[in-house]
Amino acid sequence: MSRTPAHSSRVVVIGAGIVGCSLADELTARGWTEVTVLEQGPLPAPGGSTSHAPGLVFQTGPSKTMTEFAAYTVQKFRSLDVDGLPCFNPVGGLEIATTEARWADLHRKAGLAASWGVRGELLSPQQCKELWPMLDETALYGGLHTPDDGLARAVLACRAQIARAEQRGARFLERHTVTGIEREDGRVTGVTTDRGTFPADHVVTAAGFWGPVIGAMAGVDVPLLPLAHQYATTEPLPELAGVNDPRTEASKPILRFQDRDLYFREHIDRIGIGSYAHRPMPVDPFGVPAFDNAPVMPSSLPFTEDDFAPSWQDSVGLLPALGSSRVAEGFNGVFSFTPDGMPVLGESRELRGFWLAEAVWVTHSAGVARAVAEWMTDGRPAIDIHECDLYRFEDAQRSPAYVADRGAQSFIEVYDVIHPLQPMEAPRPLRTSPFYPRQQELGAYFLEGGGWERPHWYEANAPLAEGLQLPERDAWSARYWSPIAAAEARATREKVALYDMTPLRRLEVTGPGALAFLQRMTSNNLAKKPGAVTYTLLLDETGGIRSDLTVARLAPDRFQVGANSGSDLDWLLRHAPEEGVQVRDITSGTCCIGVWGPLARALVQPLTRDDFSHQAFGYFRARQTYLGHVPVTAMRLSYVGELGWELYTTADMGLRLWDTLWEAGQEHGVIAAGRSAFNSLRLEKGYRAWGHDMTTEHNPYEAGVGFAVRPAKGDFLGRAALEGVTEETVSRRLTCLTLDDPAAVVLGKEPVHAPTLDSARAGGAPFGAPAGYVTSAAYGYTLGRGIAYAWLPVTAAAPGTAVHIEYFGEKIPATVAQEPLFDPQMERIRR
Repeated sequence: MSRTPAHSSRVVVIGAGIVGCSLADELTARGWTEVTVLEQGPLPAPGGSTSHAPGLVFQTGPSKTMTEFAAYTVQKFRSLDVDGLPCFNPVGGLEIATTEARWADLHRKAGLAASWGVRGELLSPQQCKELWPMLDETALYGGLHTPDDGLARAVLACRAQIARAEQRGARFLERHTVTGIEREDGRVTGVTTDRGTFPADHVVTAAGFWGPVIGAMAGVDVPLLPLAHQYATTEPLPELAGVNDPRTEASKPILRFQDRDLYFREHIDRIGIGSYAHRPMPVDPFGVPAFDNAPVMPSSLPFTEDDFAPSWQDSVGLLPALGSSRVAEGFNGVFSFTPDGMPVLGESRELRGFWLAEAVWVTHSAGVARAVAEWMTDGRPAIDIHECDLYRFEDAQRSPAYVADRGAQSFIEVYDVIHPLQPMEAPRPLRTSPFYPRQQELGAYFLEGGGWERPHWYEANAPLAEGLQLPERDAWSARYWSPIAAAEARATREKVALYDMTPLRRLEVTGPGALAFLQRMTSNNLAKKPGAVTYTLLLDETGGIRSDLTVARLAPDRFQVGANSGSDLDWLLRHAPEEGVQVRDITSGTCCIGVWGPLARALVQPLTRDDFSHQAFGYFRARQTYLGHVPVTAMRLSYVGELGWELYTTADMGLRLWDTLWEAGQEHGVIAAGRSAFNSLRLEKGYRAWGHDMTTEHNPYEAGVGFAVRPAKGDFLGRAALEGVTEETVSRRLTCLTLDDPAAVVLGKEPVHAPTLDSARAGGAPFGAPAGYVTSAAYGYTLGRGIAYAWLPVTAAAPGTAVHIEYFGEKIPATVAQEPLFDPQMERIRR
């Protein structure tokens, strides 16, 4: 994608909250000095979420990206001050557990902190009380202390960054209300306000909960829901008299009482209490009053005492000293939630030059601003941000009703213990494959992804699980799991199974320029005869893996592309030439069944007049045929390591396809199998999952998919960045691990401890600090032990190396294994 040269880039940022100010600072630091920040309220506290933010910065969470955003926010704000007042107070954080479930989760969270490089330590109840003397330690199981977390003084940080950006040429204009977005030929050209129009090459909406209002002016959907969140301050407390320096306000760690959806921070001699325990209170962003018309400020709504009453009692229970105090003041502060709780970042494809930096809290503000500034000036962020990408949401997830339902649920779940497989409960079902009625009849246990109902196992297969010898699972790994998955995996290895692959995205690329376009966009050689299927990669300019694809050439000018997300479609549409190539999403109008297992050919061959023998229909080949009455596109692919095909047809014929295969498969013992078995089988075979095992932060040779790179084919996006890079030159690798104890299980994102170089020289001394982290994990039912893939330095990635995986505080021994673990000669697939 071409970028406007830095010397002529005119940028208008809408919103001078913490995100807009941080972005202006980051852009001007990179040489884009023609930056104008427009704000409807007065500076430096214009009345948005930043103006009332309590400033909590907790770095640790399940998202590596969000942790990195927060870590940079800490790093940057610690370096800022205004008139000698620091913009960040590193008091640390303390999360306490008053239930066994929360205490277990803090062990898991300590592992996440270690995986992402955040310092953290589990504490006893007495150690927690030493940090917070007012705590009733008898109510505690323990706590997690993260000493590098702290309090960001958001308005001060805005002032500091405004000053720096202005020194570099930026201007900040208060009392400018945006009334329109100017555009021409699909590009943004300026911003209209009540005080004039500002020409622009780039416009960034960093308007916070007003984001949907600005988006509507630009014709760009901004899927966020503003919600009010209660915050109260106590009267002065004798216990805090003279304790805290008024210049820094606090000395004790931020305290989070997540079992009651509460957090606490000091305000000199008072305590501030934030609550997520109340009912969701949605706010219409189009109805928020202007600054001068708001009783306090636009983001501050009247305090609803009845909603807070239960939280006050819970607070007194945890901090008994509050029993002699009361709430002195409070408000309901408005801020933004999205359907999945993540920010919305990126450039609109429909209106080029119009950027979103929305649904960002103070915690992640500087990190997000840096990523967006890198994106604008360099063409890509330095870290993977696919979880935040504007185009990650499906069309079915962008309706106002969906955003409202899921945004409110995100609020409710802010402090909940969330299992990595846990789906949101409503609105469901939203998207179903044509096979859904048959799956229900078979007792499918559905989880949800991208709005799709996805079977994970089928209760109809329960008799097959009887008598299987499986290790007993702990309560956490037993959630959203069933021993039936083992039976389905076994049936796939021994007979044949049907897998619903409909939720996987399918694109169609057609036209006389289709081949040349795909050759330029992907890493492998697609210049093959029709009928060929190729595994290939989408790379960015630095050689990072944006996605992996399977591309079937169905005709000279027609290709079917198996992709991962809406971001893949967006990437191809952005790069497609205006003439000669058409790219369209065909997912909703089609469906797919994976027929896999040693009896797959015996099932399928009698249904067609075409020859499905290995000689006539080889691996990674495709053809269009009929199975019974159903027209299908059959592709000889297998992501479970067994003989079989992916069979595609139109949605209207989907149920007939299922019934045709099901009836024909009865004599072969066919079953329906779910995603739980699928994940186990794919890891036994060593197949990567983009977004989990590899992202833009990794190159193909590190990720073990260098075979999909063909430099000799000619130029393609990312080729130049990979010159000189080989599997031998990389410093880290995606590494296969097997757990030594056949009864052990891990789930993903756990830290991996490897021997240090010095300890290895000494003959195997204790393991050092975390060397990497697990990306994907499952129990290998064929192998009879757990499998994990992890990013490790090459010094720890040699087969036979002993490592430890930290799971809920326990160090589980594992060994680096040669991959693939199952059928390394590919004999079962190629037969």
